[in-house]
Amino acid sequence: MKIRIRGNSIRYRLTKSEVETFCATGRYEESTNFGNSVFTYVLEAKEATAVLDAEFKDNTITLFMSKEMSVGWYTSNEIGFRHTLVRADNFELSLLVEKDFVCMDETIEDQCDNYPNPKA
Repeated sequence: MKIRIRGNSIRYRLTKSEVETFCATGRYEESTNFGNSVFTYVLEAKEATAVLDAEFKDNTITLFMSKEMSVGWYTSNEIGFRHTLVRADNFELSLLVEKDFVCMDETIEDQCDNYPNPKA
C-alpha cells in the first residue's frame, strides 16, 4: 500500500493482493521504521462509518472505510472511494482510497501486482 500526503489530502493506493486481503479481513496495514519511531498507516473497514473517515493517533494514520463499501471491492470495477471531511472548525481533509494501476511511464518499481491500466 502506498500513501501520498500533500497538504490536507491523504491518498492510499493498494495493489490487487492488498485489496483482496483488505476485503477478506477488513484491515490492511503498512509501517515505516525510522529507527527512533515507527510510522504506520492503516485501512480499516468499520460498521458505523457511512463514508471515509480518518484519525491520526500514536504515529498512525487510520483511514476508515464503511464495511458496505469494502464488500466486493476486490471483484468490482470500482476504482476507489473519495470523501472530504469537514470538521467543526471548517477544516477540510480530503481522503482517497483507490486501486493501484500499472504506470504508463517507465518506472523501476515492481508493478506485477498492480491492476492493469485502463488507459493502456
